[in-house]
Amino acid sequence: MRGSFLSLIFLLILFFFPSFAESKPIHVITYDGIINPVSSELFTTAISQAERADAEALIIQLDTPGGLDTSMRDIIKAMIASEVPIVVYVAPSGGRAASAGVFIIMAAHLAAMAPGTNIGAAHPVAMGGGQMDEEMKKKVENDAAAYIRSLAERRGRNAEWAEKAVRESVSITEKEAVKLKIVDFIADDLTDLIKKMDGQAVTTAKGNQRLSTAQAEVIKNPISVRLRILKAISDPNVAYVLMLLGITGLIAELYSPGAILPGVVGAISLILALYAFQTLPINYAGLLLILLAFLLFLAEIKVQSFGVLGFGGVVSLLFGSLMLINADIPSLRVSLQVIVPSVLITSLFFLFIVQAAWRSQRRRPVTGAEGLIGEIGVAQTDLTPKGMLQVHGELWSAESDEPVATGEPAEVVRVDGLQLHVKKVKR
Repeated sequence: MRGSFLSLIFLLILFFFPSFAESKPIHVITYDGIINPVSSELFTTAISQAERADAEALIIQLDTPGGLDTSMRDIIKAMIASEVPIVVYVAPSGGRAASAGVFIIMAAHLAAMAPGTNIGAAHPVAMGGGQMDEEMKKKVENDAAAYIRSLAERRGRNAEWAEKAVRESVSITEKEAVKLKIVDFIADDLTDLIKKMDGQAVTTAKGNQRLSTAQAEVIKNPISVRLRILKAISDPNVAYVLMLLGITGLIAELYSPGAILPGVVGAISLILALYAFQTLPINYAGLLLILLAFLLFLAEIKVQSFGVLGFGGVVSLLFGSLMLINADIPSLRVSLQVIVPSVLITSLFFLFIVQAAWRSQRRRPVTGAEGLIGEIGVAQTDLTPKGMLQVHGELWSAESDEPVATGEPAEVVRVDGLQLHVKKVKR
């Protein structure tokens, strides 16, 4: 009886004074960039870590122009299956949640935006530079509209506006988003967000919960070094430069076998570029034009075309670079500020190789038997027609069509094995 009374007193203390209870931590991750397999791995890993730590909530601070549909759906699946409440916070000021970011907002248990942010423009776009016909556009649009409507209805958000974001690419500010019930509230910063989260009711895969964040410890989970590297590689500009560096390195190794370093650097760069291209909407016509450019550069080295092949390589490289990633999302394209200097440097590099090869072909040999042709020697015996000739301090058996007296100079005109054919030099 006494034990039951003490338990009741303890429960009453916890109820009226919740600060005495041990609060659960709040996990926070920050992501700025396109939605791709790297972000998908980051989000799903963070959700798993929060579940293992029995966190009160996971806050995802997001600033994204959108990204790949497959990666977005992987993230949303993990969010829906999460037993920990997921709070998506569009921040900092000037940030946005566009395209795939809108879907992620709709899937969140709670959503907030910082002042000066916007959300919207979730119309699906063709990836890879291809053009969808009208029937395919309609199918993709209807699929995306149905998906975002189901997410909005699941979280009690404005499904009508969500569908308009897909079909009409509408975009709104943070104040309009709260008014239209797209997000739950506006938060000035992370501290303000945690304060406004306190007491909010959510429904997770585990059931109904009421957040208690007032006294919660905030644990910020930084992006691992591995994911930082993969995120950097997945940047279209970096992937493009790695591809050019890789192909150039391999060609340089083929041109000068045994150099080793160009081949190693080229192979590593090309493999990293191929990894990045798996996460980007590649236009294969552009990729083929770039490969054609390098083939033309190689042909210019082997065949003297007076610059025609080289010029064709430059034009092919430029147009291929412009077409390589033809996405409607600017963040998924290769910047023109990267393309122009890259094309210029690559072209100048191959022009240097072509000139070096042409000079080496025209240069007279200086070693071996061919190096003796044109050299002047001194007859050590009378050449009538055969005798001995000294060239470069060496004695050679020589033959001349006209007599050459001992001590007179003679020029080497041909070499047959160990026999020199010379002609008399007129004084």
